[in-house]
Amino acid sequence: YSHPDGQSSLGLETSSDSSTKSKAKSKSKADPRVPTSLEPAFLLDSPGEFEIHQVLISGVRTYRDEESGAQRGANICFVFELDGVHVVHLGDVGHLLTEDQVGEIGPVDVACVALGGALIASRAAELVAQLGAKMIVPMPLDGADKPEGELSRFLHEMSVVQGQAAPKLSVTSSSLPAETTVVLLESRARG
Repeated sequence: YSHPDGQSSLGLETSSDSSTKSKAKSKSKADPRVPTSLEPAFLLDSPGEFEIHQVLISGVRTYRDEESGAQRGANICFVFELDGVHVVHLGDVGHLLTEDQVGEIGPVDVACVALGGALIASRAAELVAQLGAKMIVPMPLDGADKPEGELSRFLHEMSVVQGQAAPKLSVTSSSLPAETTVVLLESRARG
């Protein structure tokens, strides 16, 4: 949600009951990057447990580097429980998780992992393996989806051939695959 004009970073109109921010809090109280359409939303930007409209959300402190944030700062992984499906959005985590962090995150059905940020593809594959998720949703950042980018390397690490990206993903607890599956979603980035 990086645009103050009411559009998300994907160029879409944005409205929500809640919004998460994985990177460390800014020093000022008002975050100028939150669009006005999200002003009434709950902004979750710290570790802890939250319940918003019967949706359980947990924020787990991680870091954007392998030096406990010394180089790139803090990160928060958000875990959502929706109708019995546990989804983790890893943010821009830059390290493998500790046993305690894996325990705080808990069981994971769907893991959303950024590629082209703090982690190289091989480390991202190790990270999602730590979680044992049934579904992995890679989120390529700035150029990571180019032919020789981090997305291609990640798919190679996961032993997956790049297939057709889907326009959306619908998941229920009964539709989760038996084996770990990588799901590519269409980019909605502005062209």
